[in-house]
Amino acid sequence: MGAEVHIDHGTVHACVRGSRGRLQGARIYLDYPSVGATETLMMAATLADGETIIENAAQEPEVVDLANFCRAMGARIRGAGTNTITISGVPSLHSTDYSIIPDRIEAGTFLIAAAITSSEITLSPVLPAHLTAVVAKLREAGAEIIPEAHNRLRIKAGPQILATDTQTRPFPGFPTDMQAQFMALMTLSNGNSMITETVFENRLRHVGELVRMGADIRMKGNCAIVRGVPFLAGAPVTATDLRASAALVWRV
Repeated sequence: MGAEVHIDHGTVHACVRGSRGRLQGARIYLDYPSVGATETLMMAATLADGETIIENAAQEPEVVDLANFCRAMGARIRGAGTNTITISGVPSLHSTDYSIIPDRIEAGTFLIAAAITSSEITLSPVLPAHLTAVVAKLREAGAEIIPEAHNRLRIKAGPQILATDTQTRPFPGFPTDMQAQFMALMTLSNGNSMITETVFENRLRHVGELVRMGADIRMKGNCAIVRGVPFLAGAPVTATDLRASAALVWRV
């Protein structure tokens, strides 16, 4: 797109020279359908000169919502939610009022919190279509998920937590941002489960912290083999990221 980017002593410097200081439309293929990369390129392309095509783009709901928001400000974007997004640059954007979608990771975190604490809760507003993978795994784990309206779900924890394997995937697969929470649930399951992280490296650092609390987890590459135990115990722990912090606070 014509940007000059370099890193100097840990600081990223970026600029556009020539072409009136504007980025240029380009055809871009992502080696991995990264949400952050897709969203960054899409935003940059809205005010670039010419047309930008992003291939192997991420298809997460957040990408679609960002595209809708940019369109509400005058951007010309089509294909969001598919693996090819086309953006035709415009001279400027304008202000708008816009309501963002409910956070599916927050919703999923509350659903797992209910399952791990043997609780019954109702969540609203949510978009069930964004939670399909999480709901499916919770049902496999023995929880009952009841749609009560187009934007409301109720969860009733089952009599026991059933061991369930899972593997993180880009949307519509099981989200990497729910992996730590689901692992916390599996530490108290009746049986053995395997959790495989395929999206991010170093996304299993919470394993050691769960082990401090009495979890029985063995690591093998990007897989965590979890053997359920009757209970966990309080211990000093360190949160390695935002999602892991939620996974460490629920039940002892």
